[in-house]
Parts: sequence; structure tokens; C-alpha cells
Amino acid sequence: MKAIVLSRYGKTDTLSLEEKVIPQPKEGEVLVKVHATSVNDFDWQIMCGKPFITRLVSGILKPKIDVLGAEIAGTVESVGQGVASFVVGDRVFGDVSNSGFGGFAEYTSVSQNALRNMPNLMTFQQAVSLPHASLLAWQGLVDLGKIKQGDNVLINGAGGGVGVFALQIAKVFGCEVTGVDHALKLDFMTGLGFDHVIDYQKTDFTAEAKRYDLILDVKTNRAPSRYLRTLNVPGHYVTVGGDTPRLLQIALFGRLFTKKKGKRLSVLALKPNKGLEHINEMFENGSLNTHIEGPFSLEDIPREMARFGRGEHRGKIVINVV
Repeated sequence: MKAIVLSRYGKTDTLSLEEKVIPQPKEGEVLVKVHATSVNDFDWQIMCGKPFITRLVSGILKPKIDVLGAEIAGTVESVGQGVASFVVGDRVFGDVSNSGFGGFAEYTSVSQNALRNMPNLMTFQQAVSLPHASLLAWQGLVDLGKIKQGDNVLINGAGGGVGVFALQIAKVFGCEVTGVDHALKLDFMTGLGFDHVIDYQKTDFTAEAKRYDLILDVKTNRAPSRYLRTLNVPGHYVTVGGDTPRLLQIALFGRLFTKKKGKRLSVLALKPNKGLEHINEMFENGSLNTHIEGPFSLEDIPREMARFGRGEHRGKIVINVV
């Protein structure tokens, strides 16, 4: 089978198209013929080996994971012993980051627990854009952020995959939504339905007078005190990614930074595929749509990874595999 293989930590020149042996499913595993995959922050971090803390999981000196790809959509090719949830031919998708990755290949064998059946009217390209980004948005806004009807919401890093889904989830709750991102993405964001857009290079939203009930941050890079002052009382700041030192500050000392009762700072620990049934329901009733760049080919992954790293993508970068 063809696969994009990671040989060492570094930039996209560490990725190469190679031939590998098709894996065989172990007990409890499903062999999936991968029709589509996507590019995610997890893939980028493992490729770069940064922040260094990720190497505690992926390998200190050399990556243990040689085929990245945190999301897959495809068809069941075969099943291992003890698999009762799926049969050959099923259309499946899921976040497989807790099952060894493997989406950047024509076949991958993953735990049956990492997969879900695809809705009938969903394409492989639509399906693969959903599990990781949409659930960062859902778990951040709904499960942890406890979003309420009519909240004033701000999304930082709003033009990427997470932000696109977060907007749509917030709109289901009747919220007023402000999006923050690069100037090149503002027209795209306005077209999606953001009520207000901010160019982060011109305006620091934490220095403005406007306050928010709920902030979802994909790009945490400021001191916790800056975010606190931007919240209403009560208010909740939830981060799903950003600079490691800032994330650690909030995770370890978030409560200590709370100067006024009713303000909270939280870091989301993603639970892969938890809540995907809610996303499927929204997709099927038309309240959530996917916004895809591509689909590109397997050979294009190094180029698209580089573009992802520069933050140039709008929505999700999707790759056709077979």
C-alpha cells in the first residue's frame, strides 16, 4: 500500500511517499480501506516534535508513529477476532489519534472503539472533516463551556476547522459570535455568518472594552489575566490549543488567576469521538455543514502540512487517499 511516512522529527521534508505492507487487524481491531483523511494539529505537532512534551508519548529521539493521520473515513476491509460492531463493507469514520494514527495510508488497522458508522447521506470527504475539529468545538462550548441560549461568544482562531464548527454550534444556541483570525480569512468568516470579525494583527481583543460570556480559544498565547479581563461575570474561557507554557499556566493555576467570582479558565482535554452522535444529528438536520479545502491527493500531504503550519487554511484540509 502507499503511505506518507514520517522518518524523523522536523519539517515537511521528513515526510515521504513509500510502499508499506498492509497491516492485519489484531483482536478487537478493524482494517479500514481509507478513502479520505485530513490534516490536524496533532499531526503537525508529532511531525515537528514540538512542543517537546509531545515526545513523551510519540518518542523522545525518534517518532514511534511513522504514519500520521488522526482522522479517517473509509470502508471496513476485514475485522479481527472479537469485533462485533462492524462488518466488511461498512462505511466508517472517526478520530483514531488514540489508536495509533495511520490515516496517511491506503489502509490502517485501528481499534473498533475508534470508529463510528457514517450517516447514509454523508460523503467520505465530509465525514473525515468532522471528528477532531467539530468535537473540540462541541466539547469546548457545550460540555465544558456550558454554552447558554443568547450568550455573547468569541472564537479565537476562528477561520480554521475548529472555528468553523464552533460558529455553527454557537448559532444553534442563538448566540452572537465574534471571530478572531488573520486578515486574509475575514471575508471567509463573514460569509460563514460571524456577527463580528477581528484581525488579530490590528486589534488585541483582550485590550478592548467588549466583554464575552464564553471564549473558545484555539490559539492561546497570552497571560491568563488578559483573558479574565475580557470575560463577563459570570464568564468562562475555554482553550483547546495554543502555546504550551500558557496552556500549562491555565491548567495548573487557572483557579488562582480567577480574581472575580463567576469567572473561569479551563483547558479542554479532548475525548476522541465523544459526542459525535450530536454532530451527526446536526449534519443530518442541516444545522451544521462542512467547509473543506481540497480534496487533495496523498502525494500533496507534505505541501498541505506546510500550509497548515503557516495557518493559511480555511476550514479543513481534506485528502483523498483511494
